[in-house]
Amino acid sequence: MKLKESGEMYLETIHVLSLKKPYVRSIDVVDYMGYSKPSVSRAVGLLREGGYLTMDSDGSLHLTDLGKEVAEKTYERHTVLSKFFINIGVSEEVATADACKMEHVISDETFAALKKYAHLD
Repeated sequence: MKLKESGEMYLETIHVLSLKKPYVRSIDVVDYMGYSKPSVSRAVGLLREGGYLTMDSDGSLHLTDLGKEVAEKTYERHTVLSKFFINIGVSEEVATADACKMEHVISDETFAALKKYAHLD
């Protein structure tokens, strides 16, 4: 299953929340992303079917190795792009918003070159 941008966003969100909390549930994703409970429930179901995450009987969400790989890659792109844009004079708000859009479409080659150029690796 090829992930769409929204799937990457959900995985990244679960990853970010898991760095801050001992466990992550769907309601945490709802609160963080501002999406409806049915939307998050549907996305979680699709991500579980795709092998990107699992859910415990208590509702705790856990990224699989595949899900963690995607989430960490997306999160790294987001943080590096944000830092780069801020370093060249873009406001933090705009830098973060632009990074959020670009993190899903930038090629591995271009991202690696940007990291090397900006000394952000």
